[in-house]
Amino acid sequence: MSKVLDALWRAIGYCFMPRVIFLSMLPVLLLGTVSTALAWFFWEPAAAAMTALVVDAPLLGDAIAWLDTWTGGVLRHVIGPLLLLVAVVPVLIIAALLLVSALMAPTLIGLVGRRRFEALERRGPLAWWRALGWTLGSIGAALAALVLTLPLWLIPPLALLLPPLILGWLTYRVMAHDVLAEHADAAERTALLREHRTPLLAIGVTCGYLGAAPSLIWAFGVLALPMAPLLLPVYVWLYTLVEVFAALWFAHYMLAALDARRQAAPVLQPLRVEIEPVDGVPMPGAPALPSSASPSASSSSSSLPNPPLLP
Repeated sequence: MSKVLDALWRAIGYCFMPRVIFLSMLPVLLLGTVSTALAWFFWEPAAAAMTALVVDAPLLGDAIAWLDTWTGGVLRHVIGPLLLLVAVVPVLIIAALLLVSALMAPTLIGLVGRRRFEALERRGPLAWWRALGWTLGSIGAALAALVLTLPLWLIPPLALLLPPLILGWLTYRVMAHDVLAEHADAAERTALLREHRTPLLAIGVTCGYLGAAPSLIWAFGVLALPMAPLLLPVYVWLYTLVEVFAALWFAHYMLAALDARRQAAPVLQPLRVEIEPVDGVPMPGAPALPSSASPSASSSSSSLPNPPLLP
């Protein structure tokens, strides 16, 4: 937990750097422009279609009509925009995550690496098509989970619990993998994602709840719903800031974990064997001693008697 908190405070400090603030404007300009244009032309027809779909449903329409009598006819007018907003918000969060991962994550991870882990060896990078496959597979799994759990969103506690959990899991999968793609090899990536799964998931879920926090704007009342097309750029900006903060948090935590893993790994030294001659006889692979340098040979030759002279 201390390492998670240490990475948290460092990520908060990095968010106030002018370079990070400037880079966060790129996804806002792209996604904000596209979302504003789509909302300007299609928001009202889409909200009307959503209202007609809900009101004309066999069972759900009767429930809406019964609840509408308790709200003085207000629910019929706000149910369509509200459901449309619930469907659009996860798409905006995923789009912001994709843009931050593609446009900003390499720069942010490189910034953390240069400032804190300059001596950390880069054993990547991962092939781009592998990284893209990992990201698209994670997004597909998250979208499938969102669609399958849509009926549970009608239960108020689960509506506040399930989307942040699913989006937090997606943030953890994408951001943690992006951090390790440049610095770690395949074995290190697999080991770190397995060993640190719980703290990484906790970081991702926290970022998921932070990403859902801008939705509290609609808690001020139904009067905010007609202003949704105008508030979409603000939404995109807040989502982008959350994803930038998540990228920095994961970068600080994962690079510190990778550095600690490499420092704790034993360094294998080559084995050096000293071969000594035994009784003046050199061992195989050892250089032969000169005859003048062998003390046993000189002593034995001096002890032998002189041969007799022949007549």
